Amino acid sequence: MTNHVPIALVTGGSRGLGRSTAEALARRGVTSIFTYNTNKTEADKVVSLIEKAGGKAVALHLDTGDTSSFDAFVISVQQILQVLGAERFDYLVNNAGNSSGMAFLNAQEEEFDTLYRIHVKGVFFLTQKLAPLIRDGGRIVNISSGLTRIIMANRAAYATMKAAVETMTKYMAFELGARRIAVNCVAPGAIATDFSGGVVRDNPDVAKAIAGMTALGRPGQPDDIGPMIASLLSEDNRWVNAQRIEVSGGMRI
Repeated sequence: MTNHVPIALVTGGSRGLGRSTAEALARRGVTSIFTYNTNKTEADKVVSLIEKAGGKAVALHLDTGDTSSFDAFVISVQQILQVLGAERFDYLVNNAGNSSGMAFLNAQEEEFDTLYRIHVKGVFFLTQKLAPLIRDGGRIVNISSGLTRIIMANRAAYATMKAAVETMTKYMAFELGARRIAVNCVAPGAIATDFSGGVVRDNPDVAKAIAGMTALGRPGQPDDIGPMIASLLSEDNRWVNAQRIEVSGGMRI
């Protein structure tokens, strides 16, 4: 009998938090199927790095804001699973997303709808479509944001979407509990990535302001988040369910 090799599906795995998660999972012996939207070159780089480190990863294209593509994507996942010698995968990380600088008073409906399709509708229906392929006893992590608690300027629309994700997480946990699938939500604080145009990573004034409101005295890094998600997916955290876990270094406590 061969040992079971766990498999994770991570959306938005070509950069930032998704990439850190795929790499952290690889270090734990987990194979990743991760998605990218526009940057295939960067996705191929991530696959290569994981393979050079002795892991295994596969990159698939997916626009999480286009629900009409989900059926074809599920078929692609099934085909990859067959190649990997599996019928189901173990972990789903709904990470893919885009940023927005819309305040309440200047919000534009078109951009609001785009946020909704990616962060709410996409997460809801992609998880629904993939649920039959998640093994019983598996795990799901949805990515929210510290901005659902920490109120900051020009984040009203984005934070509203993430608040929906947090409620959605509880309902997923409720309905998937019969299959022993735990569903949790990770809410990162300000992280130095290319998100929001790289504002935390590249603007010293913003980084200094974030450090000043964070108990641990600095902005977060992608590798503050990815390994935490990998740990949450592990058997060590099997009894954690339906929780919002903020990973912000103590922003505005």
